[in-house]
Amino acid sequence: METVVTGGAGFIGSNLVDALLERGDRVAVIDNLSSGKRSNLDQALQAGAVLHATDIRDADELKEIFSAVRPEVVFHLAAQIDVRVSVEQPAADATVNVLGTIAVLEAARTAGARRVVNSSTGGGLYGEADLLPTPEGYEIKPLAPYGQGKLAGEGYCSLYTRLHGLSTVSLRYGNVYGPRQDIHGEAGVVAIFCGHLIEGRRPTVFGDGRQTRDWVEVSDVVRANLLAADTTLSGPVNIGNGSETSVLELLDALRDVGRGDHLAEPQFAPERPGEVRRSRLDVTRARRELGWEAQIGLRDGLRRILAGL
Repeated sequence: METVVTGGAGFIGSNLVDALLERGDRVAVIDNLSSGKRSNLDQALQAGAVLHATDIRDADELKEIFSAVRPEVVFHLAAQIDVRVSVEQPAADATVNVLGTIAVLEAARTAGARRVVNSSTGGGLYGEADLLPTPEGYEIKPLAPYGQGKLAGEGYCSLYTRLHGLSTVSLRYGNVYGPRQDIHGEAGVVAIFCGHLIEGRRPTVFGDGRQTRDWVEVSDVVRANLLAADTTLSGPVNIGNGSETSVLELLDALRDVGRGDHLAEPQFAPERPGEVRRSRLDVTRARRELGWEAQIGLRDGLRRILAGL
């Protein structure tokens, strides 16, 4: 099957590309390499994947690539993912996460794609939810432009289904972590803390550390994408562990699996604007309608990261 993965050189995208190749798909990757890494695709390119170093905001170039590939399924993961950047530069965030998504949908439509699996966000959309775990039908009230842009992207997916008959689904991820997440990057506190453990550096906790997240391992997210591609399920679907773990509890878990490495007590810094206090996703719909649930617990997921460092 012909597939396109936007953002395929990134942390989640490259893991998905590997899974698609393993099952026999022919994969075209679209990534401008601003945050994605060509090295994430070393094995994939040797196995036949093709990388197009293109920005999803270049609508004309996207249409040319899609027209040549003629994908049956498009996995849309390319995005501006830094909440802080979205707060500081909301218009720039929207050009990627809104206009870029429109360009992907239009390219998919004109190329005759059967299905678009869109990557969205859970905690970034629900904001400070009073109901935990939070279901897909809960009130949307993001605290940052990042969440607002992702909501707009979901809306355009649904519009293209109604207007053009293009089959779409939006997967609302919890906080994804796992192999290939940049330990020196701005996003992904799990990877950053693993880097601190290995390198003997003192971690920084923003706020009091009692803020919670629903962490989900990347292989579980990849499996959700593959399942979603093979259904006609539409609308938003939460993809998480369905549990909440505080940042301080994350540090304790990392100490438990740290192979004897010492993780220093954290230093605390002021909390950052736009970040939610608590997040836990209700994954009932994913379990019931997608046949999916997370299989990797946090400590096993941490061991997978450390094994590769």
